[in-house]
Amino acid sequence: MLDSTLANYVLLPELKFLRMWKERPGYTRIDCQKEPKTEFCPRCASPSNAAHDHRWVKAVDAPIRGYQVSLWIRKRRLYCRPCKKLFSEPIPGIQKKKRFTERFERSLRWACENFTDLKAVRRQYRVSSGYLYQAYYRQLELRRKSKAIEWPALVGIDEHSFRRNRHLGCTEFASIIVNLQKRKVMELVDGKGTADLEHQLAYIPGRENVRFVTLDMCDPFKNFVRNFFPYAEVVADKFHVLRLLSPHLLRHRKEITGNRADLRAKRLLLMSSHKLDYFSRLRLRQYLERYPTMAELYSWKERLHGFYRIRGYERAKVALQHMLDAMARSELKEIKTLRKTLLKWRNEILNYFRTRLTNAMVEGFNNKAKLVKRRAYGYRSFANYRLRLLDACS
Repeated sequence: MLDSTLANYVLLPELKFLRMWKERPGYTRIDCQKEPKTEFCPRCASPSNAAHDHRWVKAVDAPIRGYQVSLWIRKRRLYCRPCKKLFSEPIPGIQKKKRFTERFERSLRWACENFTDLKAVRRQYRVSSGYLYQAYYRQLELRRKSKAIEWPALVGIDEHSFRRNRHLGCTEFASIIVNLQKRKVMELVDGKGTADLEHQLAYIPGRENVRFVTLDMCDPFKNFVRNFFPYAEVVADKFHVLRLLSPHLLRHRKEITGNRADLRAKRLLLMSSHKLDYFSRLRLRQYLERYPTMAELYSWKERLHGFYRIRGYERAKVALQHMLDAMARSELKEIKTLRKTLLKWRNEILNYFRTRLTNAMVEGFNNKAKLVKRRAYGYRSFANYRLRLLDACS
């Protein structure tokens, strides 16, 4: 009864139970041996069953109810006649030259995901910090590779800051790729350039499946989509179009007030008047009557908001053309710059009215990326950061 229970729940495959005893408090030792059978030489693949000698090998296994378990395995060294070399028989569940079972590393991964910090995991499992980090990220990589991915029809792309490079004095960015259909993060790319994206995403199959890609108005992302996806169309994110005039409004407000005061006016300026009540609109109108430049900027901001309330692609196309013609008559430098931007991204902006796709989901994953970095107090290695984010968001 005891032998069958241990064989089913404790021992690795092909191992035979010999005995179990406590080495010291908190430590359990299980002696076992591998069932003798014909093995194959790792050099020449020749079968061999000629035992040269026997050796005891220790492997740390996953703990059971707080007890540290170690497997002492009596295994054979076999002699290969064709190549005249010795080799040890392999043990399923233990990688070559490893002294920890694969089950132990999976248990470590579970503890890293559920314990409050890695220091508590190190104390509980009695392992070093170096091995803990190596085993954890090795398991995350195995989990990532076990999930087969291919390009979906709807993709979202955005970037966020990864860390500050103190040597070069610049900010390093990471680009996040989101499957909008399954609401999961597909990949994280080091950098935001076209060449970076093409090189690091080339391994994913099915790029001809992509039909629409949502992104903010970033030229490297736009060039990447055109070169990488043969049948994809770009959809400019609604939020980034609506906020094109926000920095200019805030700059003029600060020039008028001279400080960061009057935050009530700031909130009213940035909100759509469609969402304000009567008295808020009245106060805002009285505020803008004293500043004609800000009033004109605000009117164009409201016209952009009204443009996105239009239903139908053809109606939006006509409304955008009328708005561009009216912008050409403005004398403000900010409006002229806005007109150039809208002309450059005209087709991408109108694609929103065909699909109603935005980058809101991608921005949500960017927020989760900030939480992942905050929990770890920042990352030095982009590879480790990528694995943690993919594990948390996919």
